[in-house]
Amino acid sequence: MRSEEESRSAAVASDSRSQRVSCASVLGGPGFPAGRIDGLARRSQRRIMIVAGEASGDLHGADLAARLSARDPRCEIYGVAGRQMRAAGVRAIANIEDITGLGLSELASTLWRTLAAFRALRAELRAAPPSLLILIDYAEFNLILSGIAHRAGVPILYYILPQVWAWRRGRIRKLVRRSDRMAVVFPFEAALYADAGDKVSFVGHPLLDRVAPAQGRAETLARHGIAPASRLLAILPGSRRGEIRYLLKPLLEAARILCADHDLVPVIALAPTLVPADLDAVAREELEELNDLRIIAGDTYSIIAASELALVASGTATLETALLGCPMVIVYRASALTYSLGRLLVRGVDYFGMPNILAGRRLVPELLQRQVNASNLVRAAEPMLSEPLRGEVAGALRSLRTLLGSPSAAERVAAMALDMSL
Repeated sequence: MRSEEESRSAAVASDSRSQRVSCASVLGGPGFPAGRIDGLARRSQRRIMIVAGEASGDLHGADLAARLSARDPRCEIYGVAGRQMRAAGVRAIANIEDITGLGLSELASTLWRTLAAFRALRAELRAAPPSLLILIDYAEFNLILSGIAHRAGVPILYYILPQVWAWRRGRIRKLVRRSDRMAVVFPFEAALYADAGDKVSFVGHPLLDRVAPAQGRAETLARHGIAPASRLLAILPGSRRGEIRYLLKPLLEAARILCADHDLVPVIALAPTLVPADLDAVAREELEELNDLRIIAGDTYSIIAASELALVASGTATLETALLGCPMVIVYRASALTYSLGRLLVRGVDYFGMPNILAGRRLVPELLQRQVNASNLVRAAEPMLSEPLRGEVAGALRSLRTLLGSPSAAERVAAMALDMSL
């Protein structure tokens, strides 16, 4: 025999079911168009716009999209996407690879496509506002877009914020004002955005879930047809054509000397935004002069982990290389115009390579602009090819992992995003 409380609970549940059936009957009854029901269903569906730039943004956007879809399979995800985001199910309004440039002068080649992408996003935000806008780095583009979304009343989640701690710190207030939530990936950023209060959360760095070799060193060498006793020199010339244009030749010239003097095998770890023809267009002669050169795509982490040393373009690749414990020389070179403007804007940092910024000291050499030439690269690299220095540098780089929080950053951000888009 049921208690009085159980009877009341059963009555409430029955009444609730009756109301739902009644509502369904009305909506599905004569004179109520089926399309209207579909329209109501669509309006209740989450629609999340993600806007990312660069190869690293594509990587982290893809991981986030996968976590969002796993938690809410009906969620519609669209925006500015690269190959990896599109593979994760993101519908592209514009492709990252069509609008990415390096610096001011290099942006000229993609300017019209970038403007077209911006106008398409602006129109979408105004005509059919999403449940949530997620912005992944891509500093100036996303900062302007955030103003449009803010005025349209679209909630904004900033994930991987622009590096305002390095340049143009005046943007901090604008970022705080326009963002509803801020998911930062470096511990010092949480202090930088302290004025944001509960808006800001340190979620850990998403690379902690990503950066690991696919197989051991012996398996990597065998997979790519490299002799078992070989010592590799990894070359990571960047993910953009502009970087390739400025960096590839000096990197290859240095690699030729290092490989000849230290019996190394050169390997270019090709970014997913590039194809071998991009390299050939810039440095065909230098590529042909390097004996035993391999150009390998799709196995970058294994190549780095198996290498004695890496020559790396400044950017996310330097942090990936650090997490894999591979000593490196970091290089940056852009047009004179871009560099001159950058010198005026950059303030408050002593290094430009993320491993050195995180460590607060010069763990690995950095070469900037005119310093990027074969002789300087060789001079910077050679000491790290010998013990005990190589082992000391490798250990210090691996220890940076402890500064980046705990794994599952994308999972935390996905939970945050779904909570914001209810």
